[in-house]
Amino acid sequence: MRRKVIGIETLMRKPVKKMKIELVERKGLGHPDHIIDAVCEEISKSLSRYYLKKYGMILHHNVDKGLIVGGESEPKFGGGVLTKPIEMYIAGRAYYEEEDEVHDIAKEAVKKYISENFMHLDPIKHMNIYILLRRGASELASLIKAGKIPLSNDTSFGVGYYPYSPLEKIVLEIEKFLNSRRIKEEFPYIGEDIKIAGLRINKKVNLTLAIAIVDRYVNGIREYVRIKKEILNLVEDFIRNDEEFDEYKSKIFMNTADNLKTKNIYLTVTGTSAEMGDDANTGRGNRVNGLITPNRFMSLEAVAGKNPINHVGKIYNVLAFEISKKIYLELSDYIEEVYVRILSRIGYEITNPQIVNVMYVPKKKIKKKVLNYEIQRIIEDNFTIDRFRNLTKEILEGKYLLF
Repeated sequence: MRRKVIGIETLMRKPVKKMKIELVERKGLGHPDHIIDAVCEEISKSLSRYYLKKYGMILHHNVDKGLIVGGESEPKFGGGVLTKPIEMYIAGRAYYEEEDEVHDIAKEAVKKYISENFMHLDPIKHMNIYILLRRGASELASLIKAGKIPLSNDTSFGVGYYPYSPLEKIVLEIEKFLNSRRIKEEFPYIGEDIKIAGLRINKKVNLTLAIAIVDRYVNGIREYVRIKKEILNLVEDFIRNDEEFDEYKSKIFMNTADNLKTKNIYLTVTGTSAEMGDDANTGRGNRVNGLITPNRFMSLEAVAGKNPINHVGKIYNVLAFEISKKIYLELSDYIEEVYVRILSRIGYEITNPQIVNVMYVPKKKIKKKVLNYEIQRIIEDNFTIDRFRNLTKEILEGKYLLF
């Protein structure tokens, strides 16, 4: 068996949180790019469960090519209408004996996800869903065999890091907070389409929020202005309660393209910009950390919809973050920041990548030999078939953020 190459090196640079300038973005639950990622992933999970039940193992599939063509709408104070539906196309590969069966599974997964996660978007009333699944290539399907270590079905790399910077954490947590069930019940006019861009220059932070407001709860422009102030107060209070963010001075901006005089404002019927001309593709949204982070090493791989057995574009990205986290938590006395990059080779066992590259920012003078030994031990522990089987199980259970 070919022995994997492990490359460990120090990064002689500032950790991201100490850099002068940092940029972070999150496309939230209702952003079209997030929606298409999420439904592709739900289809993969549904197919995986179906295969397990019917065949006793997850069969080859990849449902990572999705497209949203935005609809057209006429939002207005008190409630508007969609005049053209949102069109969703899901293309991919999946094993089937009866084509209609996997198509039905996929369509139901989409409708279930939309119904459970959106208050005002109706998958039947507001959307047309097209499922275009075909059988996969036999040479790729053969890379998954019962009882054997799966073989990589692509040459691809995964990238991860740890820890998150304070700016990354606050951007992620604000979106989760505003899209939480409690907030939606108390403030139903807050749509699910929430995009947050964070800019930090030294200790000063600007947060720019784009939040879709649901029109049926707004009776006029004054009400809209009041709602904006209410949301800004919510976010300010949330930040104040974050002790880790105390050292930063933050300014919050919301819906900055609004023109109150002409009443051109961010008003929607359904709570997502997908209703009116905002289109989307799988993989254009957040990375596996739930963010877009130009200060970091990143993979451009779309993880959503890829099978959780041997598609390294998914499992290596998830694993890279998990290994980074484990290395940091065990060795944080010596390391400020750690990055992991993993490269596969198609047709080779997933437990034996071409290389696992670990780069870390040291805290102080360290004995590299001892530290490298500990890092290598952690890597070896995470490249067993049992670890990959658990990783697959955890992905299906929704343990990881993914996007």
